[in-house]
Amino acid sequence: MQHALTFVIATLCILTICYRFYGVFFVRKVLKADDAQVTPSHLLEDGKDYVPTKKWVNFGSHFAAIAAAGPLVGPVLAAQYGYLPGMLWLLIGCVVGGAVHDTVVLFASMKHRGKSLSEVAKRELGPVAGWCTGLAMLFIITITMAGLSMVVVHALERNPWGTFAVFMTIPVAICVGLWERLTGSMKAASWVGIIAIMACVVIGPYIQASAFGEWLSLRASTVSLVLPVYAFFATALPVWMLLTPRGYLSSFMKIGVFGALIVGVVFINPEIQFPAITQFIHGGGPVLAGPVWPFISITIACGAISGFHAFIGSGTTPKQIDKWSDILPVGFGAMLAECVVGVMALIAATALHPADYFAINSAPEVFAGLGMQVVNLPALSQEIGLDLSGRTGGAVTLAVGMADIFTRIPWFSHLSSYFFQFVVMFEAVFILTAVDSGTRVARYLLQDFFGDLWAPLKRTDWWPGAVACSIVACLLWGYLLNSGDINSVWALFGVSNQLMASIGLMIGATIILRLADKRRYMLTCLIPLAYLYVTVNYAAYWMVAHVYFNPLAKGFNLFNGTISIIMVALGAVIMVASVLRWIKLWQARSEGGVLEDVAATV
Repeated sequence: MQHALTFVIATLCILTICYRFYGVFFVRKVLKADDAQVTPSHLLEDGKDYVPTKKWVNFGSHFAAIAAAGPLVGPVLAAQYGYLPGMLWLLIGCVVGGAVHDTVVLFASMKHRGKSLSEVAKRELGPVAGWCTGLAMLFIITITMAGLSMVVVHALERNPWGTFAVFMTIPVAICVGLWERLTGSMKAASWVGIIAIMACVVIGPYIQASAFGEWLSLRASTVSLVLPVYAFFATALPVWMLLTPRGYLSSFMKIGVFGALIVGVVFINPEIQFPAITQFIHGGGPVLAGPVWPFISITIACGAISGFHAFIGSGTTPKQIDKWSDILPVGFGAMLAECVVGVMALIAATALHPADYFAINSAPEVFAGLGMQVVNLPALSQEIGLDLSGRTGGAVTLAVGMADIFTRIPWFSHLSSYFFQFVVMFEAVFILTAVDSGTRVARYLLQDFFGDLWAPLKRTDWWPGAVACSIVACLLWGYLLNSGDINSVWALFGVSNQLMASIGLMIGATIILRLADKRRYMLTCLIPLAYLYVTVNYAAYWMVAHVYFNPLAKGFNLFNGTISIIMVALGAVIMVASVLRWIKLWQARSEGGVLEDVAATV
């Protein structure tokens, strides 16, 4: 039987070495980041979107924005296959693919003055590829926001304690942002914000037992309507007022929680009760219907490699980078930190007894057909104060696994409900932080996309256009949120998300071929791209053939199938444009060396 501490130590050692050597090599040698050059945040500073930000504040905001439901929920769902497939994909996918992808997309956007990835694609690959990238990004960000929000809906449904704690992070973050803006002291504001958030969790039980708590006991349909409305206001406000301070505070929360989980693992060193590989690796599992490949790489996105990061890396973050060298900790480092989060989530899930895991994370009628008997679940339900059976989606499973580890420490044995609700809160807060950033990116995309038809829309500082596009963005993903379910949308999210990562790597390979000293450095993007592109296309085919267009399948959905086909077609067009562009650049490099500024005509 394996123990959790082995995985924690191995993960930290591997990622530290990769950051120190591969990360530094990639930023300094491949991308040639030069602090003598002016960054877009200084060149276009406007006090709203383009704001030079301190390195570690930017790291916290970026980390909070990219580390949403993916590294929390994805590894929990993928635990169905056993601990080994998820562990291998997290480590290999992150170092070889995810960290490279995030850093090169951030770099490419900054080279183009903080423009969105669609604008970068238009410049690097040509107008056709740029248009297809913009359309694909619009599809993908809409699906992503709906998928992430669904996790929040199920976490806060009929949970007044959690709803109160999550809601209070909004005024707390605004106060922190105003404090830092007026005084220039982020340190004092951070301490006050962290204490206030912790206080909200502590007083949660008193709120839950009050009349106010009954008012906060919301149905899923109500939460689904509130979230898009909230996202509109979060998107319309300046980044320094809500998005950046809450991302910064929630990054402390996430790092603190998983740091505490690491400490708990050291003290308890729980056994990993799952086998290395389960009987569901060939498909037919109660949580994920597909086989381990390609679905391990589709289910676990954030934590390994994720296209959603391209939206943040070409949206809010490049407009706030202070120095070019900051892309090492912000781009490369934040991705490695997210991998640690994914590994800890996998440990929390696989430390549960398999029967308890499947009882929580599958529908009761499905679990009944597995022939398993729960072991610790009744006691866990009693300690936490909720019926945990059939709470699908991964969020509750993670909260239960983490609470179970924390409460094995003798001092905390009677605090199961507090730990459970705290984990639910920080899951929701991080997902909402990503929703804030993602919706703002969707606004930028709409402004870029329709700005070709009406020029004023391209101005991010023109408030009528910003407000109108924010409303449209919220309506798009809000509709999908209120018309689907977690199982159908999460699979669609996985395919679309990794297709976006493929597009990011295509653009990264192009800009490296154009700017790097050696053409072979292009392999840093081509190797992960080759794997991911084949994987995502096969996964899309499998879902369309076996689920979306199969009337006998539970997830039968013609709309989802059609969207999948459209996205794969867009990806194919962008791939063809990329190959043609690579051939042209390769020939030009053979004749004239490094190309600092060559317009795409493909």
